[in-house]
Amino acid sequence: MRLVLYLSVFWLTVGHCEKLFHNRDYSDISPSSQHQARPVGNQAAAEEYLRKYGWTDQINWENIQRQKTENSADDHRAPQDWLDRIKEGSSASKQWQQSQAESTTTSAYIEALKQFQKANGIPVSGELNKATQEAMNKPRCGVPDRVVSESALLDNETHDILNQTSDFNKTTDTNGGTNMIGTSKVRKKRFLEILLSPSQREVPVGPDLFNRAPKMAFSKAKLTWRLMGEGYSNQLSVEEQRHVLRMAFRMWSEVIPLEFEEDNHSPASMVDIKLGFGTGRHMGCTRTFDGNGQEFAHAWQFGDIHFDDDDHFTTPNNGNGISLLKVAVHELGHVLGLPHIYRMGSVMQPSYIPQDSMFELDWLDRKAIQQLYGVCKSPFDTVFDWIHSEKNEYGETIIQFNTYFFRNNLYWLYENRNNRTRYGDPIPLSVGWQGIPSSGINAFVHIWTWTRDAIYFFKGTQFWRYDNENDQAYTEDAEGKKYPKLISEGFPGVQGPIDTAFYNKRDQNIYFFKSSNVITFNVNTNQINGYPKRIIDVFPPVVQNDHPIENLNAAYYSYHYQSIFFFKSNFFWKVVNDWDKKQNPLLPINGLMPKKNISDQWFDICDVHYSMLNKN
Repeated sequence: MRLVLYLSVFWLTVGHCEKLFHNRDYSDISPSSQHQARPVGNQAAAEEYLRKYGWTDQINWENIQRQKTENSADDHRAPQDWLDRIKEGSSASKQWQQSQAESTTTSAYIEALKQFQKANGIPVSGELNKATQEAMNKPRCGVPDRVVSESALLDNETHDILNQTSDFNKTTDTNGGTNMIGTSKVRKKRFLEILLSPSQREVPVGPDLFNRAPKMAFSKAKLTWRLMGEGYSNQLSVEEQRHVLRMAFRMWSEVIPLEFEEDNHSPASMVDIKLGFGTGRHMGCTRTFDGNGQEFAHAWQFGDIHFDDDDHFTTPNNGNGISLLKVAVHELGHVLGLPHIYRMGSVMQPSYIPQDSMFELDWLDRKAIQQLYGVCKSPFDTVFDWIHSEKNEYGETIIQFNTYFFRNNLYWLYENRNNRTRYGDPIPLSVGWQGIPSSGINAFVHIWTWTRDAIYFFKGTQFWRYDNENDQAYTEDAEGKKYPKLISEGFPGVQGPIDTAFYNKRDQNIYFFKSSNVITFNVNTNQINGYPKRIIDVFPPVVQNDHPIENLNAAYYSYHYQSIFFFKSNFFWKVVNDWDKKQNPLLPINGLMPKKNISDQWFDICDVHYSMLNKN
């Protein structure tokens, strides 16, 4: 009878094993009750939690990654940590179990509990109260909070972070400053170099924000990644998974000079970062997922990312589960070298906090990753403020401006108030600026007077007029003029190609720059004014020998800073303005202030791999 019943159950199970998904938002799916993580509800569970995530003793996370798993092909084998606990029973076993349940309170446990409470903003009591249990039972990353690295000892000093993050940007002094991660030297083992492919080998970066010892980063500027075929999720379509992962990689690429390319063709051993979903014992990993509820993913520096498919992952616009995007961004931060960061708003917090619709990298996340990989530094083809009129909520016409940076075939809108690029940029020129050349724009000029409003783009020996209202280049304007036209036809006396140009609304002249010379063209008389002259004569240096001299990349008037800027290579010079003259009357008229790094004034203008561009 038992056999018949077993076979009946087996037949029903096999015959109805396929899950059916009716909605693309997957809100009709409830988490499985068969694979639930055990909540932390007593001291013994709390001690296990603190041990597992490095609060009692730091964990050698890199060493765990390299451990060989016995009989890894047998996915149904019980986890090793449970096998080790199976012992022959005795008459004292019941008494032993009782003593274990009561779990002797130790000073190490209390100290670890206090550190955990302080890092999580819980009143420090050293007692396992309700607030502490709730913090421990939040969905979280599986990477320990305090780890030991083979290349350097990384101790996430979480008890200091809350008081230090406000001064995070000041910690460039190797003798002090923010100590987010304490460090000590250890001997680097030779086999680490063998385990890592050349592209994954570590290069030291430092001194850094984390204090004292240099950290490690990938040694090349482009990394490949792949969602492994054996690691697809059962909850989202493959294309949805890949789309979300592309977004996660792109978010990091938007703030550091590192590109990510999806590679589905090379041998797996040649792929830098491999990702996959699994449950329990998964993908030959040395760690075991705990089921729905607590640990939803883990990652290895310079290695792989695994997601627990028992957890309910969703796409970014669905708030009914755990955002795969936010988890992927977090885990990728670990792969790139970041530890957990206990700061509200940081994507590197160990516990999951539901994202809002404006989810993006926190300021601290940006600065931390830039300490490992640097900031983006590349010349620009042109920079300009685009003036346009809009209707406000009361129907009144208001004048607005936006700052744009062009480089090759890409452009960025820069949010001056937030001092960063618009989220989601760069965008191909062909998408955002219809009708102008798709790359290599030399200059932008906006003639803006009481009687004239005309926008021009320049490339080579030609120029295009742009229709502001219809947001596209003219082929023929209202006056019957056809475009593109030769620069010499539209601006007599000016021969193309030019290096750059800008319009000065004060004297109503266009300044054309070519090689070491500058020409001024008056828009009212439609002729040049006694030029060309040397750039250094018209715009003399404030500090001797600190001058671009020739071959400017870009020049523009900033309405935000009320100043003119010259760009060349990775540097910029600000032209002395009225405020500067009031502060120091001895400054020369139109003098160039000392050069500065573009990346120190305008942040995070970074390229992304073409495969991640929005081409619509």
